[in-house]
Amino acid sequence: MDNIEHVKTLIIGSGPAGYTAAVYAARADMKPLMIAGLQPGGQLTITTEVENYPGYPEGIQGPEMMEHFRKQAQRFGTDIRWSYVSSVDFSKKPYKVVMEEKITFTADTVIVATGASAKWLGLPSEERLNGFGVSACAVCDGYFFRKQDVAIVGGGDTAAEEASYLAKLCNKVYMIVRKDELRASKAMQHRVMNTPNIEMLFNTETLEILGEKSVDGVKVLNNKTKEERVLAVTGFFVAIGHQPNTQIFKGLLDMDEQGYIITVPGTSKTNIPGVFACGDAQDKVYRQAVTAAGTGCMAALDAERFLSSHGLH
Repeated sequence: MDNIEHVKTLIIGSGPAGYTAAVYAARADMKPLMIAGLQPGGQLTITTEVENYPGYPEGIQGPEMMEHFRKQAQRFGTDIRWSYVSSVDFSKKPYKVVMEEKITFTADTVIVATGASAKWLGLPSEERLNGFGVSACAVCDGYFFRKQDVAIVGGGDTAAEEASYLAKLCNKVYMIVRKDELRASKAMQHRVMNTPNIEMLFNTETLEILGEKSVDGVKVLNNKTKEERVLAVTGFFVAIGHQPNTQIFKGLLDMDEQGYIITVPGTSKTNIPGVFACGDAQDKVYRQAVTAAGTGCMAALDAERFLSSHGLH
């Protein structure tokens, strides 16, 4: 027989969105229980320097910042379980969430804060130098490469947008595109093609990122001419998309074709009353720690109002 625990508010995920939801929920005496997930702290735990989060004038390391978030959530009484969710049942109230196929929780409200994961090329050198010149977020890390030469891989709108952003800061931006054209919208294509310090490398794939302790070059191959060359860059940005960590909710929560959870505009409400979504699991536009934290606050307030209106709080 399963070990069953009942909670008012269960938070799935522990990045800026989940922890902020926990701070608000705990202070509102909603006694939240958080299941931290397979990557406690979320994407920021694989980031080095964070300089764009308000309140840290000197900047802070991503993992340390997430420690601050965790301590604040725990200070107000959030019960954090270092585990993952294996299945959910939203078909009837209270909602059922199973942790690691062992412990079942029932919950009056559920806050989904499972985040997203950047898609990577899958090169060993990319993994080894992640945070040391390799990044999946130009807006987060571009500033560290001012007046330097960098490369960005990808051919969609995000890649084009990030290449334009980098071009304002960097000396030169190589845009590595696998196909012979960009997938980006015409307006974005026009912008990158007409930016003098962006050099387009079509029909090109990345073979290896070079450097011992930090990036000092990228070896690429032109698939048409079969010519290999080394780009002398100090930064390598991957912009081939993100994957929301929402597979477990497929068929239960409304999602777009990419798997991002659809919320009622201006709220964190999903199609299931009492289930709320926040952070990168439902935001494919901004994807910043500060916007994730903002939606985490919204989810806790929405959950509190739901509990009150149903006489559960």
